[in-house]
This record gives sequence, structure tokens and C-alpha cells, in this order.
Amino acid sequence: MRLLKYPGILILLYGIGFAMVSNFNMGVFMVLALGVLLTLCGIWPEQIKKITSHGIMKAVKYLIVLGLAFILGMTGFLMYQGSVDEVTYEEDALIVLGAAVQGDRVSSILAARLNEAADYAAENEEAIIIVSGGQGPQENLTEAQAMETYLMAKGIPQDRIIKEEQATSTYENFKFSKEILDSKFGEEYTCAYVTNEFHCYRAGKIAEQAGLSANGVSVKTEWWKLPVNYMRESLAVVKFWILDR
Repeated sequence: MRLLKYPGILILLYGIGFAMVSNFNMGVFMVLALGVLLTLCGIWPEQIKKITSHGIMKAVKYLIVLGLAFILGMTGFLMYQGSVDEVTYEEDALIVLGAAVQGDRVSSILAARLNEAADYAAENEEAIIIVSGGQGPQENLTEAQAMETYLMAKGIPQDRIIKEEQATSTYENFKFSKEILDSKFGEEYTCAYVTNEFHCYRAGKIAEQAGLSANGVSVKTEWWKLPVNYMRESLAVVKFWILDR
């Protein structure tokens, strides 16, 4: 068990570094907690073994092991779900789901979604692009405004972009975007959405809840961001399964 302190320290450093360059979220917290846990097990193996050998702490130990196994399994499931794209490039609209904005700049995750949206717009020149996202506590402007600015810099005309600036959740992304699409097209239209591969499964289910039949376009996430985002998304999927939201 003493060797656990080395991966534990590396995971801690990774979590701290991630928090310094991105907004703090539950995924970062989970990574830091795992790093602390492994480091403590490596530094005080005998004490930890004694504490977790009986009673409630023994149950906690097994719950932690089961939780880690669940996250690994969920990661594989989400990777598979995110590998399947069903877009036809003939949809009437593309919804870009918001993500973190750092000050007034889009995060790298959001930039990847927008780059994919720009590629889609070039392939399907008739589609409108809805950029959906309100303003979070660490953001100087709405995510939709930052996304519009980014897409215009990529050469997408402003008259092809519609901002939805109220949403604070994925459900609201789809709900408010559907209201825009209903007012523009009536009841007959097709649409797609773009998000990161780890988010595709839950996003598709939430779109259905909001009354949208939408095809997903997945975006590959930079490798070093995968642990935080898959940990966070695993919890979000569990919450969705339990609360249906």
C-alpha cells in the first residue's frame, strides 16, 4: 500500500493544476479527494488498514471501492455512447450547448464544441446555429454571447446565429432552444446538438425530455481533461437516473 502515495501525489497535483486553469467543479473535487485518499493510504497504510478493518469504516471502504469500479464502468459506457454520431447534415438547426467561459473567453472545451459547430455550418449552409448558455458566477458575459463572438471570428455570419442567453442547465439549453425553434419553424423541423463525447448520452436523454428529437454531434476532449470530466459526468448521470432531470 505504501506505493499508493506516488499515484496519489500525482493525482493531487493534476487536480490542483486543473483547478488553476479551469473553473472548479465536482469533477475537480472528486479528483482531489481521490488523490488525498491514495496519498493517505500510502503514507499511513497500517493505520488506514486498522481503521477500516471493522464497523462503519469497513463499509465505507467497500463503498469507495465499489464507487471507483462504477466510475470506471460508467466511463467505458459514456465513451461508447459518445462515439456514435447520427447527424445527417441536413438538419434545420444546430444547438451548441454552453460550457464554461473564463472571464469573457470560451474555455477550451467550449471552443472545441464551437469548432465542430463551424465545421457543421460549412457542411450544412442552410442550418441556423443556436448558441445556448446563460451567465455563470465566474463569467463576465453570457456563454451565448461569448459563443457568438467566437463563431463570427470563425467566419459564421451573425444572421445565421441565434443567441439563447437564459439557460443555466442542459435541460434549459434544450427547453429554451426548442421555444426558439418552434417560433421559427413551427412544428416541422429537424435539429442536432453538439457537445463533448462524455456528455452525449445524458444530453440526448435530456433533449427527449424537453420534447426535442435531436441528433448528437460529439466532440473529442483533450486527453488530460478526461478524468475530471468523466468523474463529474458519472455523478451527473446517476443524478439523472434517480431524479429524472
